[in-house]
Amino acid sequence: MLNAAIWLGATIFCSTAVLAALNSPDLVNLVGAKCFAQVSGALTQIIFARLFQLQIACALIAWLHLLGEWLYLGRLPQRWRVTLLTGLFALSLMGGLWLGPQLTRWHRAQYAPNLRVEDRELTGRSFRWWNGLFQTVNVLMIGSGLVYFWRVTQTDDSPRFVRPVNFRS
Repeated sequence: MLNAAIWLGATIFCSTAVLAALNSPDLVNLVGAKCFAQVSGALTQIIFARLFQLQIACALIAWLHLLGEWLYLGRLPQRWRVTLLTGLFALSLMGGLWLGPQLTRWHRAQYAPNLRVEDRELTGRSFRWWNGLFQTVNVLMIGSGLVYFWRVTQTDDSPRFVRPVNFRS
């Protein structure tokens, strides 16, 4: 349950509070209006790269918990749990290993000093498209994380080792 709480909390914190701080007027005053978009975007890319690394680690820990529960308690994992963990792990891998680097590449290309204005507009459109896809994956991660956290915190009333059919009066 602690792993799921850390996983969900980090995702929500980075997606709300950190993004709000990186797009705040305080950061504009700190770095200046001229460099704000470039610096804010670069900091966002760095933070989300680390977030997806944390999410991959949390997914692996959740898989280890599931495996340990199966080996130690003798309970086969429920299908919904395996499916949800597989989906969360796939989204984490997609965000961390594919979408994040693509977004960083397009962000750097958008602010490259040697580009013409037409090329900057083209890279800006590509960056916005990739960013929209990235945010969609992020929203899916939050929703799936909420479902996973809710399901992990619910108690399972089934007996651990003995089937109820074996007890007769």
